[in-house]
Amino acid sequence: MSVNGITGSATSVSEAYSKQMVKPADGVKAESATASASDAVSKAFDGQSAVYEKSAESADKASDKSSKVANPELVKKLNMELEARTTQLQNIVNQLISKQGLTYNHANGLKGLYEALEVDAETKAQAEKDIAEDGYFGVDQTSSRIFDFAMALTGGDKEKMEKMKDAFLKGYKQAEDTWGDKLPDICQKTYDAVLKKFEDYANAEEEA
Repeated sequence: MSVNGITGSATSVSEAYSKQMVKPADGVKAESATASASDAVSKAFDGQSAVYEKSAESADKASDKSSKVANPELVKKLNMELEARTTQLQNIVNQLISKQGLTYNHANGLKGLYEALEVDAETKAQAEKDIAEDGYFGVDQTSSRIFDFAMALTGGDKEKMEKMKDAFLKGYKQAEDTWGDKLPDICQKTYDAVLKKFEDYANAEEEA
């Protein structure tokens, strides 16, 4: 087979491959579109063989061409999903930290800034239990809950986890603004614990 014949086949297959990558069918994942394109490449060259040496120039051109095969719609979608997930974590942090602060107030017989709540003995006792070291709103469980949310939303991707760390910081700042004053000590300890978990995870990834 001539080199021109191979080039012609490769061009037509590349065009078909590009079309499948840029516009995957509705309801079909990008991975499926990639697999279909890969099958098309295999079929197009089935039974054809040739041996020749690529020049450095042709190799560079092939590399440039393959780097341009992209799916901008998929990239945009993934970026939007990541943004939505970081916002989701940000809201979760705001809610959890605010609730932790209110629970702390209840445990100490205090009222929140906008509360007209009279803390009865039963509410106070439950709140004390919740903010205990091993309680639902204790430092350990609350910080673990926040970090686990971040892991679940990113699948543990290192770069995405950095964005989740930023989302945590923004969520905590929102909780401070909502609180209207410095958050209780238990919330600040939770803040430190969450950052420590992010730091430990990043260090473990670098060592792996």
